[in-house]
Amino acid sequence: MITTITMDRAGRVVLPKAVRDELNLSGGDSLTLETDGHRVTLQPARAGGHLISKSGFWVFRGDGPAVTQEDSNRWIKELREERERKNLGLPE
Repeated sequence: MITTITMDRAGRVVLPKAVRDELNLSGGDSLTLETDGHRVTLQPARAGGHLISKSGFWVFRGDGPAVTQEDSNRWIKELREERERKNLGLPE
């Protein structure tokens, strides 16, 4: 996404909602700022993930894109198959 944002007199900028949603950011999250010449780069400063309460449920917020249900089911299936092969003494 390329967009133009305006810095206020105190030096603050607001990240557009689309960017916050894409990067899974919310108020209070920390960002790492890096400069290189006339370029400024912001990155989420997360060391892993954390739990937040959302509508009465605990939700894991981690780095990277959201995990789909299909991905989750596939990973569980692969882990179960790997464990079964190991228990049967089959090559991995």
